[in-house]
Amino acid sequence: MVNEILNKLSVKPLILSPMAGYSDMPFRLLCRNMGSALSITEFVSTEAIFRNSKKTIDMLRYNDNERPVVFQVFGSRPDVIVESCKKILELSPNGIDLNLGCSVKKVASKGAGSALLKNPELVKKIAKAMVKNLPVPVSAKIRLGWNSQNKNYIEIGKILEGEGFWAVAVHGRTAKMTYTQPADWEPIGELKSKLEIKVFGNGDIKSYEEAQEKMKKYNLDGIYIGRAAMGNPWIFSGQKIENLSFTERLPTIVEHMKLMDIFYGKPYGIINFRKHLLKYLKGIQFSKKMKNEIIEITNIEDLKEALLNFNNLLENG
Repeated sequence: MVNEILNKLSVKPLILSPMAGYSDMPFRLLCRNMGSALSITEFVSTEAIFRNSKKTIDMLRYNDNERPVVFQVFGSRPDVIVESCKKILELSPNGIDLNLGCSVKKVASKGAGSALLKNPELVKKIAKAMVKNLPVPVSAKIRLGWNSQNKNYIEIGKILEGEGFWAVAVHGRTAKMTYTQPADWEPIGELKSKLEIKVFGNGDIKSYEEAQEKMKKYNLDGIYIGRAAMGNPWIFSGQKIENLSFTERLPTIVEHMKLMDIFYGKPYGIINFRKHLLKYLKGIQFSKKMKNEIIEITNIEDLKEALLNFNNLLENG
């Protein structure tokens, strides 16, 4: 069980937060090897799973070295959520996580994700159905509420705890705030003081040290790290990326590139890697022409050679 595994850790865990378009197997595995305590997949639609969408189910592919692995799902119909989760249990996840935090229109407009925070009774029905019918631990990712006038994180947290969820991760913003204001950590600490289950914090963490400070200050059971991990999987190991030369970063970049090539195949692996590469190259000084040339490469061997050549230029001044 996920809870038992995390309890055996010598330090409180840092976890890669699930992010649409980023938290695929290659990046999760890389972060796990750097110290992320478990893998949580990109969220998948229970409606799509219910319809046996191969594309959606393929998003749940993982490497056994990632374990414990948690599948994150979203939906709004209790029966569909349960039946869909039963289907994906065939893939042997260590747990299921319910997304109650996504605020993007295509999710929230259908009553799923953070829109469920407006309907505590439905949250209770879904939570009850999941715990009753699923033989794996169930957790949730939430926000503080739908908007600043309706912050119901304590109510939602108590509902989830009461129905048997083992953990809740809290993003320190409302759905309507999106990312326009800094995350508020005081409510996260407040929720932790009122629940017996594990509470993880999330929002604007930019370093390993900041994560440790937040855990200590608010007595949290762990921290989710999202955007700060893009192009910086070293954050989970405590290494400061600003102290790593491009030469020192290069093996990890190449490993990530290889994993993407294998996972997605040619040429999609390298094309999908571009967004990660741009993050890895952030802060590195080089000409716009060279950057464009590197980003346009679609062959893994050519890209590896270009990165090695670029590294030689940096080393030789």
